[in-house]
Amino acid sequence: MSSRTYAEAGVDTAAGDRAVELMKSAVRATHGPEVLGGVGGFAGLFDASALLGYRRPLLASSTDGVGTKVAIAQAIDKHDTIGHDLVGMVVDDIVVVGAKPLFMTDYIACGKVFPERIADIVRGIATACELTGTALVGGETAEHPGLLGVDDYDVAGAATGIVEADRILGSDRVQDGDVVLALASSGLHSNGYSLVRHILAKAGIGYGDRAAELGATWGEALLTPTRLYTTPLLGLIERFDGTVHSLSHVTGGGIASNLARVLPQGSWAEVDRSTWSPAPVFRVLSDIAGTSLESSEGTWNLGIGFLAVVDASSATAIAEALTAGGIDTWQVGTVRLDAVAARPAGDFEQGAKGVDGGAVRLVGAYADSARGQAENGMN
Repeated sequence: MSSRTYAEAGVDTAAGDRAVELMKSAVRATHGPEVLGGVGGFAGLFDASALLGYRRPLLASSTDGVGTKVAIAQAIDKHDTIGHDLVGMVVDDIVVVGAKPLFMTDYIACGKVFPERIADIVRGIATACELTGTALVGGETAEHPGLLGVDDYDVAGAATGIVEADRILGSDRVQDGDVVLALASSGLHSNGYSLVRHILAKAGIGYGDRAAELGATWGEALLTPTRLYTTPLLGLIERFDGTVHSLSHVTGGGIASNLARVLPQGSWAEVDRSTWSPAPVFRVLSDIAGTSLESSEGTWNLGIGFLAVVDASSATAIAEALTAGGIDTWQVGTVRLDAVAARPAGDFEQGAKGVDGGAVRLVGAYADSARGQAENGMN
């Protein structure tokens, strides 16, 4: 098929080439000496000779997308932060096992290539990759006319990291009496947007409408980028050697189920709602829907983006270090083993996503303001 006929079918290869030119400098900025071949090759090359210094290196991999948050970016024609969200969803899963990210690739499917739009998305990916120490070594933009609308697109990515076998974090390290620390989210992050869109649509609220309580339009408020945790957590693991036992990225499924995944069988924890106040965006959405915050606990992060299970002796110092670094961190609970303290009666979430882990439930009532976090956080 000639290029002219291909263009008539809705695929513009010249626009794709233009998009690559626009994003090149941002992608190159993520490349260290380990990346070979530059931008535009059929495959990205990463020099793995540095890994020879590991005793027993294990590769960690993760893949994800951004979900229906892209629908809001498309609705208000703002595309420079959605790539940041993608890195948060992919790379921050790798640090859960204590791994350092090495490289990432991305995939963008769209109905029509608009070079500036694609470049905005990739610049967002590249900026976040820089912040997490991840090389963006390759990607693909695919034009799918007839399958996707002209202004429709979706993004996905995959990343690879590395960790020493004897340094892996996980449930097997968790001990009775470990403290559960909560690391604040920047907002909704990239989960639960189907519920958000349903609530606003049912209330007749448009993304361009002003959300007075949030100090922005709804579209702007809902596109707040996902907080990135990789760099501060890796620094924390090194600084507090051996005292960080397991980590949990609070994404789909909410707080209880994601914490349960990184606790051992026979353990349990109660997460105390009174130690924090969910951000205004969660409260406003719940008010519009006429539902309680508790009803969305299996969908939204409600102000906690990550959870760290740490040795009790280091909990205060770890929380102070993360808070000083810009991520508000506070104690929400303690892990107990059934062999030491019998689990109380009541409904607990037992593991999640195929993992038969610990049991977790949320208890108490949410604080009315951020003061609740300061007053009840560490004890």
